[in-house]
Amino acid sequence: MLNRIMTFLQGDPEEEEIGRKDKVQLAAAALLFEAARMDEGIGPEERAVIADIVRRRFSLSEEEARSLAEAAHKETQGPAQWHRFTSTLKDRFDEAERIEMIEMLWEVVYADGHLHDLEASLLRRVGGLLYVSDRDRGAARKRVLDRMGLSDPAPDA
Repeated sequence: MLNRIMTFLQGDPEEEEIGRKDKVQLAAAALLFEAARMDEGIGPEERAVIADIVRRRFSLSEEEARSLAEAAHKETQGPAQWHRFTSTLKDRFDEAERIEMIEMLWEVVYADGHLHDLEASLLRRVGGLLYVSDRDRGAARKRVLDRMGLSDPAPDA
């Protein structure tokens, strides 16, 4: 799987068509890393949550999830590319899957137990780019807070 993702990232002309599944998985994992990066870096809690999310969501083995996470982390080094990632997901996910993506992002954002104002801003922007309504985004946030046993904290500045 890592070889297919690296081929996609390098743009090998012989293997131009990497497949819908791999592109979607990479875009989703990359967005999760973008969310983790918003509060001054990616902590070990966030890395563990990302690996667990992609393993569960895409039915991957531990090794495949680790490879995907590594590729996504490398892909997000440098300037943010939210539009590229969200465009891939918007085109390939149905409404329920886009809302699930927002839930996955909330899980990463709350991995450290705090909501930074930049994280909240990212979720608003990504929600708009994925065509997820404010109401659905808020409901997704509430479901994640309930699952994690957290109260509704105000964003940290």
